[in-house]
Amino acid sequence: MNASTDALSTGALANSSQVPAELLDSIEVGIAVLDRNFKVQVWNKFLENHGAKKAEAIIGDSLFSHFPEIEEKWLRTKVDPVFNLKSPVFIIWEQRPYLFKFGCNRPVTSAAEFMYQNVTMFPIVDKRGNVERFCMLVYDVTEQALGKRGMEHLNEELKTASRVDGLTGLYNRRYWQERFDEMHKLCVRREKPSTALMLDIDHFKRINDTYGHQAGDKVIKMLAALIKRCVRETDLAGRYGGEEFAIILNDSSVEDAKIVAERIRQLAQRLVVEHEGESISFTVSLGLAQFSPDFKGAMAWLECADQALYEAKENGRNQYRIYAAPSAL
Repeated sequence: MNASTDALSTGALANSSQVPAELLDSIEVGIAVLDRNFKVQVWNKFLENHGAKKAEAIIGDSLFSHFPEIEEKWLRTKVDPVFNLKSPVFIIWEQRPYLFKFGCNRPVTSAAEFMYQNVTMFPIVDKRGNVERFCMLVYDVTEQALGKRGMEHLNEELKTASRVDGLTGLYNRRYWQERFDEMHKLCVRREKPSTALMLDIDHFKRINDTYGHQAGDKVIKMLAALIKRCVRETDLAGRYGGEEFAIILNDSSVEDAKIVAERIRQLAQRLVVEHEGESISFTVSLGLAQFSPDFKGAMAWLECADQALYEAKENGRNQYRIYAAPSAL
């Protein structure tokens, strides 16, 4: 590069648009002018400071030779309407976080990995009505982007909190019920079987009375962790209330569900919860009911699993029972 590039960098856009060169260099917006070959003609102070590229080092060169992270084919396609239709083009950070991978040096946004940018590209029309150059404006929108991302993250956390039981990390009853209703509708439409499983902790009141409610909470948490290990992502597990849990084993016959139920029962029987020097053992009882189109609604299906759970408790606990539909007379 030679000395004339400095004059070009501070004066080219000013001369073409009657904008003072001092304004171009003082404004907190990146301003670049490029020709059809994407050779840089103007590169203001904002871009110098954030891009670590002096105007005299980049003017006259292809933009892509200095910023290889920019996908050339994509940007050329993006800019086509500027030349062919004389129409401005916009790139917003929600679609593409940045065009130039600049760092952040403001105190408010220094935690960001890069500068989020909105970019506007518009044609520079000459006296004959032709477009041989275009202007690129680069806006630092990091603060706004971080604010929006932070709000989205907070909303996601609030959404999760509204769905998840705080003690166990399983779905709470309200959200579990919503998902269960959806799964029931799916079962009605499909032929593949699914099985409802209800379980609770045997003699849980005795645990609370003997060791205290904190110990009872530990037992519930350990059982919930065990349930998570025994079910698949496609299944639906939730804390239904107190020491009671509900599971829908998706696309699983009652024969498949028996294997899961017995695994949960055996693993629970082996668990030992330590609390204030005491070792607490417990067992669980389970009830299973495979979906049937004869059930009159989702709750009828769940009630059948609950009936089977009641039978398991009545017959000595620490076992599973399968719902058997009453035989037709």
